[in-house]
Amino acid sequence: MPRVYFDNAATAPISEVALQAFIKQSREVGNPSSLHTFGRNARRELEEAREKLAELIDAHSTELIFTGSGTEANNLALKGIFWQRNKQDSNRKLIVISAFEHHAILDPAIWLSEFNGAELVQIPVDPKGFLKIEELENLLEHRGKEVAVISIMHANNEIGTIQPIQKVAKLAQRFDIPVHTDAVQSFGKIPVSFKDLGVFALTISAHKIGGPIGVGALVLQKGVDITPLMHGGGQERDIRSGTLNAAGISAFVAAAQSAVRDLEANHKRVSELRRKLISAVQEQIPDATLNGVLEGQTLPGIANITFPNTESDSLLVLFDAEGIACSTGSACSAGVQEASHVLLALGKTEPEARSSLRFSLGIANTESDIEYLRTCIKRVIERARAAYSVANSVSK
Repeated sequence: MPRVYFDNAATAPISEVALQAFIKQSREVGNPSSLHTFGRNARRELEEAREKLAELIDAHSTELIFTGSGTEANNLALKGIFWQRNKQDSNRKLIVISAFEHHAILDPAIWLSEFNGAELVQIPVDPKGFLKIEELENLLEHRGKEVAVISIMHANNEIGTIQPIQKVAKLAQRFDIPVHTDAVQSFGKIPVSFKDLGVFALTISAHKIGGPIGVGALVLQKGVDITPLMHGGGQERDIRSGTLNAAGISAFVAAAQSAVRDLEANHKRVSELRRKLISAVQEQIPDATLNGVLEGQTLPGIANITFPNTESDSLLVLFDAEGIACSTGSACSAGVQEASHVLLALGKTEPEARSSLRFSLGIANTESDIEYLRTCIKRVIERARAAYSVANSVSK
Protein backbone atom coordinates (compact mmCIF):
# COMPACT_ATOMS: atom_id res chain seq x y z
CA MET A 1 0.00 0.00 0.00
CA PRO A 2 1.38 3.46 -0.88
CA ARG A 3 2.27 5.85 1.93
CA VAL A 4 1.32 9.43 1.13
CA TYR A 5 2.28 12.37 3.35
CA PHE A 6 -0.10 15.33 3.14
CA ASP A 7 0.84 16.93 6.48
CA ASN A 8 3.79 19.14 5.54
CA ALA A 9 2.32 22.13 7.38
CA ALA A 10 2.75 20.16 10.62
CA THR A 11 6.34 19.26 9.80
CA ALA A 12 8.18 18.71 6.54
CA PRO A 13 10.62 15.83 5.96
CA ILE A 14 14.18 16.88 6.77
CA SER A 15 16.12 17.63 3.60
CA GLU A 16 19.37 15.89 2.75
CA VAL A 17 21.35 19.15 2.82
CA ALA A 18 19.99 19.98 6.28
CA LEU A 19 20.71 16.48 7.56
CA GLN A 20 24.30 16.57 6.31
CA ALA A 21 24.83 20.03 7.81
CA PHE A 22 23.46 18.78 11.14
CA ILE A 23 25.74 15.72 11.13
CA LYS A 24 28.81 17.75 10.19
CA GLN A 25 28.27 20.37 12.91
CA SER A 26 27.37 17.71 15.49
CA ARG A 27 30.85 16.23 15.08
CA GLU A 28 32.44 19.52 16.08
CA VAL A 29 33.16 20.11 19.76
CA GLY A 30 32.96 23.43 21.56
CA ASN A 31 30.35 25.59 23.29
CA PRO A 32 29.93 28.80 21.23
CA SER A 33 30.10 30.79 24.47
CA SER A 34 33.49 29.34 25.51
CA LEU A 35 36.66 31.42 25.05
CA HIS A 36 39.07 28.66 24.07
CA THR A 37 39.86 27.77 20.45
CA PHE A 38 37.13 25.14 20.20
CA GLY A 39 34.54 27.59 21.47
CA ARG A 40 35.74 30.40 19.22
CA ASN A 41 35.56 28.12 16.19
CA ALA A 42 32.02 27.10 17.10
CA ARG A 43 31.08 30.76 17.58
CA ARG A 44 32.58 31.73 14.22
CA GLU A 45 30.60 29.06 12.38
CA LEU A 46 27.42 30.01 14.24
CA GLU A 47 27.81 33.70 13.41
CA GLU A 48 28.43 32.87 9.76
CA ALA A 49 25.22 30.85 9.80
CA ARG A 50 23.40 33.78 11.43
CA GLU A 51 24.58 36.14 8.69
CA LYS A 52 23.41 33.76 5.96
CA LEU A 53 19.96 33.33 7.49
CA ALA A 54 19.61 37.07 8.11
CA GLU A 55 20.36 37.72 4.44
CA LEU A 56 17.65 35.24 3.41
CA ILE A 57 15.04 36.97 5.57
CA ASP A 58 16.27 40.47 4.59
CA ALA A 59 17.36 41.48 8.07
CA HIS A 60 20.57 42.48 9.83
CA SER A 61 22.44 39.63 11.51
CA THR A 62 22.11 41.33 14.91
CA GLU A 63 18.32 41.19 14.52
CA LEU A 64 18.27 37.37 14.56
CA ILE A 65 17.64 35.68 17.92
CA PHE A 66 17.76 31.89 17.83
CA THR A 67 15.21 29.94 19.87
CA GLY A 68 14.21 26.33 20.43
CA SER A 69 11.04 26.56 18.30
CA GLY A 70 8.57 28.84 16.60
CA THR A 71 6.34 28.53 19.67
CA GLU A 72 9.12 29.81 21.92
CA ALA A 73 9.81 32.70 19.54
CA ASN A 74 6.11 33.61 19.50
CA ASN A 75 5.93 33.53 23.30
CA LEU A 76 9.11 35.59 23.56
CA ALA A 77 7.73 38.18 21.16
CA LEU A 78 4.24 38.51 22.59
CA LYS A 79 5.12 38.36 26.29
CA GLY A 80 8.41 40.19 25.95
CA ILE A 81 6.95 43.10 23.98
CA PHE A 82 3.86 43.32 26.20
CA TRP A 83 5.87 43.38 29.43
CA GLN A 84 8.30 45.97 28.06
CA ARG A 85 5.62 48.29 26.70
CA ASN A 86 3.45 47.98 29.78
CA LYS A 87 6.48 48.76 31.97
CA GLN A 88 7.13 51.91 29.94
CA ASP A 89 3.47 52.96 29.94
CA SER A 90 1.02 51.29 32.33
CA ASN A 91 -1.91 52.43 30.16
CA ARG A 92 -0.79 50.09 27.37
CA LYS A 93 -2.58 46.91 28.46
CA LEU A 94 -4.27 45.93 25.21
CA ILE A 95 -3.08 42.94 23.15
CA VAL A 96 -4.49 42.74 19.63
CA ILE A 97 -4.43 39.54 17.56
CA SER A 98 -6.51 38.05 14.77
CA ALA A 99 -9.39 35.71 15.53
CA PHE A 100 -7.61 32.79 13.90
CA GLU A 101 -4.04 32.93 15.20
CA HIS A 102 -2.07 29.76 15.84
CA HIS A 103 -2.30 28.57 19.44
CA ALA A 104 1.34 29.62 19.90
CA ILE A 105 0.02 33.21 19.86
CA LEU A 106 -3.57 32.69 21.02
CA ASP A 107 -2.67 30.79 24.19
CA PRO A 108 0.03 33.15 25.50
CA ALA A 109 -2.30 36.09 24.73
CA ILE A 110 -5.02 34.45 26.81
CA TRP A 111 -2.47 33.69 29.55
CA LEU A 112 -1.39 37.35 29.68
CA SER A 113 -5.02 38.41 30.00
CA GLU A 114 -5.66 35.94 32.82
CA PHE A 115 -2.46 36.42 34.84
CA ASN A 116 -0.83 39.71 33.81
CA GLY A 117 -3.67 42.19 33.60
CA ALA A 118 -3.78 42.40 29.83
CA GLU A 119 -6.95 42.94 27.83
CA LEU A 120 -7.23 40.77 24.71
CA VAL A 121 -8.98 41.87 21.53
CA GLN A 122 -9.35 39.51 18.57
CA ILE A 123 -9.89 41.19 15.20
CA PRO A 124 -12.38 39.22 13.08
CA VAL A 125 -11.66 37.75 9.66
CA ASP A 126 -13.96 37.51 6.65
CA PRO A 127 -15.45 34.22 5.35
CA LYS A 128 -12.56 33.78 2.90
CA GLY A 129 -10.00 34.02 5.68
CA PHE A 130 -8.61 37.55 5.49
CA LEU A 131 -8.20 40.03 8.33
CA LYS A 132 -10.88 42.72 8.49
CA ILE A 133 -8.34 45.51 8.56
CA GLU A 134 -11.05 48.17 8.79
CA GLU A 135 -11.99 46.66 12.17
CA LEU A 136 -8.37 47.01 13.30
CA GLU A 137 -8.25 50.61 12.11
CA ASN A 138 -11.46 51.42 13.96
CA LEU A 139 -10.07 49.91 17.18
CA LEU A 140 -6.83 51.88 16.91
CA GLU A 141 -8.64 55.13 16.17
CA HIS A 142 -10.50 54.75 19.47
CA ARG A 143 -7.99 52.92 21.68
CA GLY A 144 -4.61 53.15 19.96
CA LYS A 145 -2.89 54.65 23.00
CA GLU A 146 -3.87 51.60 25.07
CA VAL A 147 -2.38 48.98 22.73
CA ALA A 148 0.87 47.34 23.83
CA VAL A 149 1.37 44.97 20.91
CA ILE A 150 -0.32 43.70 17.74
CA SER A 151 0.37 40.16 16.49
CA ILE A 152 -1.10 39.02 13.17
CA MET A 153 0.11 35.87 11.41
CA HIS A 154 1.64 36.26 7.96
CA ALA A 155 -0.19 33.23 6.57
CA ASN A 156 -2.76 31.05 8.28
CA ASN A 157 -1.58 27.55 9.10
CA GLU A 158 -4.95 25.84 8.55
CA ILE A 159 -6.36 27.51 5.42
CA GLY A 160 -3.26 29.15 3.94
CA THR A 161 -4.52 32.69 3.38
CA ILE A 162 -1.84 35.41 3.33
CA GLN A 163 -2.58 38.45 5.49
CA PRO A 164 -1.94 42.16 4.69
CA ILE A 165 0.92 42.59 7.16
CA GLN A 166 2.43 45.63 5.46
CA LYS A 167 -0.90 47.46 5.84
CA VAL A 168 -1.13 46.41 9.48
CA ALA A 169 2.41 47.66 10.16
CA LYS A 170 1.82 51.02 8.46
CA LEU A 171 -1.43 51.48 10.37
CA ALA A 172 0.25 50.63 13.68
CA GLN A 173 3.09 53.09 13.06
CA ARG A 174 0.61 55.95 13.31
CA PHE A 175 -0.02 54.96 16.92
CA ASP A 176 3.54 53.90 17.84
CA ILE A 177 2.50 50.26 18.29
CA PRO A 178 4.96 47.39 17.71
CA VAL A 179 3.73 44.67 15.33
CA HIS A 180 4.79 41.02 15.44
CA THR A 181 3.98 38.50 12.74
CA ASP A 182 4.18 34.71 12.87
CA ALA A 183 5.78 33.79 9.52
CA VAL A 184 6.42 30.14 10.38
CA GLN A 185 4.20 28.83 7.58
CA SER A 186 5.22 31.36 4.94
CA PHE A 187 9.01 31.59 5.19
CA GLY A 188 10.63 29.51 2.46
CA LYS A 189 7.36 29.10 0.57
CA ILE A 190 6.59 32.67 -0.47
CA PRO A 191 8.85 35.76 -0.45
CA VAL A 192 9.30 37.08 3.10
CA SER A 193 11.27 40.25 3.79
CA PHE A 194 11.56 41.52 7.35
CA LYS A 195 12.55 44.93 6.02
CA ASP A 196 9.70 45.22 3.50
CA LEU A 197 7.01 44.02 5.91
CA GLY A 198 7.96 46.83 8.27
CA VAL A 199 7.23 44.84 11.43
CA PHE A 200 8.85 45.08 14.85
CA ALA A 201 9.37 41.32 15.16
CA LEU A 202 8.87 38.16 13.08
CA THR A 203 8.94 34.42 13.84
CA ILE A 204 10.36 31.62 11.66
CA SER A 205 10.98 27.91 12.26
CA ALA A 206 13.25 25.25 10.76
CA HIS A 207 11.10 22.15 10.56
CA LYS A 208 8.47 23.64 8.25
CA ILE A 209 11.03 24.01 5.44
CA GLY A 210 13.06 20.82 5.67
CA GLY A 211 15.17 21.71 8.68
CA PRO A 212 15.31 19.86 12.01
CA ILE A 213 12.73 20.02 14.76
CA GLY A 214 13.91 22.04 17.77
CA VAL A 215 15.19 25.30 16.32
CA GLY A 216 13.50 28.55 15.38
CA ALA A 217 14.24 32.24 15.40
CA LEU A 218 12.77 35.58 16.36
CA VAL A 219 13.75 38.44 14.09
CA LEU A 220 13.68 41.56 16.28
CA GLN A 221 14.57 45.08 15.22
CA LYS A 222 18.10 45.97 16.26
CA GLY A 223 18.58 48.47 19.04
CA VAL A 224 15.37 47.59 20.90
CA ASP A 225 14.86 45.68 24.13
CA ILE A 226 12.11 43.31 25.16
CA THR A 227 11.70 41.50 28.46
CA PRO A 228 13.21 37.99 28.26
CA LEU A 229 11.36 34.81 29.18
CA MET A 230 14.49 33.07 30.44
CA HIS A 231 17.49 34.33 32.36
CA GLY A 232 20.90 32.75 32.53
CA GLY A 233 24.01 33.12 30.41
CA GLY A 234 22.98 36.25 28.56
CA GLN A 235 23.15 34.79 25.07
CA GLU A 236 21.30 36.32 22.10
CA ARG A 237 21.39 39.98 23.17
CA ASP A 238 20.52 38.85 26.73
CA ILE A 239 17.02 38.16 25.38
CA ARG A 240 17.25 34.38 25.02
CA SER A 241 19.72 32.77 27.40
CA GLY A 242 20.82 29.19 26.86
CA THR A 243 23.54 27.27 25.04
CA LEU A 244 23.00 27.72 21.33
CA ASN A 245 22.03 24.70 19.26
CA ALA A 246 24.88 25.02 16.77
CA ALA A 247 24.04 21.83 14.83
CA GLY A 248 20.36 22.70 14.59
CA ILE A 249 21.15 26.25 13.49
CA SER A 250 23.54 25.03 10.77
CA ALA A 251 20.88 22.65 9.49
CA PHE A 252 18.23 25.40 9.65
CA VAL A 253 20.37 27.65 7.47
CA ALA A 254 21.09 24.87 4.97
CA ALA A 255 17.37 24.12 4.64
CA ALA A 256 16.52 27.83 4.34
CA GLN A 257 19.13 28.40 1.64
CA SER A 258 17.74 25.51 -0.38
CA ALA A 259 14.13 26.64 0.09
CA VAL A 260 14.77 30.27 -0.84
CA ARG A 261 17.00 29.36 -3.79
CA ASP A 262 14.30 27.12 -5.29
CA LEU A 263 11.33 29.14 -4.02
CA GLU A 264 9.91 30.15 -7.39
CA ALA A 265 10.13 26.65 -8.91
CA ASN A 266 8.81 25.00 -5.75
CA HIS A 267 5.93 27.47 -5.51
CA LYS A 268 4.87 26.79 -9.08
CA ARG A 269 5.08 23.02 -8.71
CA VAL A 270 3.40 22.74 -5.30
CA SER A 271 0.65 25.19 -6.34
CA GLU A 272 -0.13 23.00 -9.34
CA LEU A 273 -0.27 19.90 -7.13
CA ARG A 274 -2.66 21.74 -4.81
CA ARG A 275 -4.94 22.65 -7.71
CA LYS A 276 -4.95 19.02 -8.86
CA LEU A 277 -5.70 17.78 -5.35
CA ILE A 278 -8.66 20.15 -4.97
CA SER A 279 -9.94 19.16 -8.43
CA ALA A 280 -9.61 15.45 -7.65
CA VAL A 281 -11.49 15.85 -4.36
CA GLN A 282 -14.33 17.88 -5.89
CA GLU A 283 -14.59 15.49 -8.83
CA GLN A 284 -15.06 12.51 -6.52
CA ILE A 285 -16.98 14.33 -3.75
CA PRO A 286 -19.09 17.04 -5.45
CA ASP A 287 -20.42 18.55 -2.20
CA ALA A 288 -16.93 19.01 -0.71
CA THR A 289 -16.04 22.69 -0.28
CA LEU A 290 -12.72 24.51 -0.05
CA ASN A 291 -12.07 26.73 2.98
CA GLY A 292 -10.04 29.77 2.03
CA VAL A 293 -9.35 30.73 -1.57
CA LEU A 294 -8.44 28.73 -4.66
CA GLU A 295 -5.98 31.22 -6.14
CA GLY A 296 -4.25 34.47 -5.22
CA GLN A 297 -3.24 35.37 -1.69
CA THR A 298 -2.74 31.84 -0.40
CA LEU A 299 0.16 29.52 0.36
CA PRO A 300 1.00 27.05 -2.41
CA GLY A 301 0.52 23.85 -0.42
CA ILE A 302 -2.46 24.14 1.95
CA ALA A 303 -5.97 22.94 1.04
CA ASN A 304 -8.55 22.84 3.83
CA ILE A 305 -11.69 21.02 2.72
CA THR A 306 -15.07 20.41 4.35
CA PHE A 307 -16.76 17.05 3.77
CA PRO A 308 -20.41 17.43 4.89
CA ASN A 309 -21.94 14.76 7.14
CA THR A 310 -18.63 13.41 8.42
CA GLU A 311 -16.49 13.73 11.54
CA SER A 312 -12.90 14.78 10.96
CA ASP A 313 -11.56 12.35 13.57
CA SER A 314 -13.13 9.44 11.68
CA LEU A 315 -11.77 10.80 8.42
CA LEU A 316 -8.25 10.92 9.82
CA VAL A 317 -8.39 7.28 10.89
CA LEU A 318 -9.92 6.13 7.61
CA PHE A 319 -7.39 8.03 5.51
CA ASP A 320 -4.58 6.71 7.66
CA ALA A 321 -5.83 3.17 7.05
CA GLU A 322 -5.40 3.90 3.34
CA GLY A 323 -1.85 5.13 3.93
CA ILE A 324 -2.66 8.83 3.65
CA ALA A 325 -1.55 11.29 6.33
CA CYS A 326 -3.46 14.56 6.69
CA SER A 327 -4.74 16.57 9.66
CA THR A 328 -7.65 18.41 11.22
CA GLY A 329 -5.56 21.58 11.52
CA SER A 330 -2.71 22.53 13.83
CA ALA A 331 -0.66 19.54 14.97
CA CYS A 332 -0.11 21.42 18.24
CA SER A 333 -3.78 20.81 19.01
CA ALA A 334 -3.80 17.16 17.98
CA GLY A 335 -5.85 14.92 20.23
CA VAL A 336 -8.15 17.74 21.28
CA GLN A 337 -11.62 16.88 20.00
CA GLU A 338 -13.09 20.28 19.34
CA ALA A 339 -14.00 22.34 16.32
CA SER A 340 -11.21 24.38 14.77
CA HIS A 341 -11.25 27.97 16.07
CA VAL A 342 -9.87 29.00 12.67
CA LEU A 343 -12.89 27.64 10.78
CA LEU A 344 -15.30 28.99 13.37
CA ALA A 345 -13.71 32.42 12.88
CA LEU A 346 -14.57 32.12 9.17
CA GLY A 347 -18.23 31.73 10.14
CA LYS A 348 -18.41 27.95 9.76
CA THR A 349 -20.86 26.10 11.96
CA GLU A 350 -19.66 23.57 14.54
CA PRO A 351 -20.68 20.61 12.33
CA GLU A 352 -18.91 22.17 9.32
CA ALA A 353 -15.77 22.84 11.30
CA ARG A 354 -15.80 19.32 12.70
CA SER A 355 -16.05 17.79 9.22
CA SER A 356 -13.01 19.48 7.70
CA LEU A 357 -9.49 18.28 6.94
CA ARG A 358 -6.26 20.01 6.01
CA PHE A 359 -4.16 18.54 3.22
CA SER A 360 -0.76 20.25 3.15
CA LEU A 361 1.63 19.49 0.33
CA GLY A 362 5.38 19.92 0.08
CA ILE A 363 8.20 19.55 -2.39
CA ALA A 364 8.41 15.79 -1.83
CA ASN A 365 4.83 15.21 -3.05
CA THR A 366 4.14 13.99 -6.58
CA GLU A 367 1.26 13.70 -9.02
CA SER A 368 1.06 9.99 -8.18
CA ASP A 369 0.19 10.99 -4.60
CA ILE A 370 -2.78 12.95 -5.94
CA GLU A 371 -3.84 10.08 -8.15
CA TYR A 372 -3.72 7.67 -5.23
CA LEU A 373 -5.93 10.03 -3.22
CA ARG A 374 -8.35 10.09 -6.15
CA THR A 375 -8.65 6.29 -6.12
CA CYS A 376 -9.56 5.95 -2.45
CA ILE A 377 -11.26 9.16 -1.35
CA LYS A 378 -14.77 8.11 -2.37
CA ARG A 379 -14.75 4.97 -0.22
CA VAL A 380 -13.21 6.88 2.69
CA ILE A 381 -15.98 9.49 2.60
CA GLU A 382 -18.69 6.85 2.16
CA ARG A 383 -17.45 4.98 5.23
CA ALA A 384 -17.14 8.19 7.23
CA ARG A 385 -20.68 9.20 6.31
CA ALA A 386 -22.02 5.78 7.24
CA ALA A 387 -20.35 6.07 10.66
CA TYR A 388 -21.67 9.62 11.05
CA SER A 389 -25.20 8.47 10.22
CA VAL A 390 -25.06 5.63 12.74
CA ALA A 391 -23.66 7.89 15.45
CA ASN A 392 -26.37 10.47 14.88
CA SER A 393 -29.18 7.90 14.93
CA VAL A 394 -27.86 6.44 18.20
CA SER A 395 -27.55 9.88 19.81
CA LYS A 396 -31.18 10.63 18.92
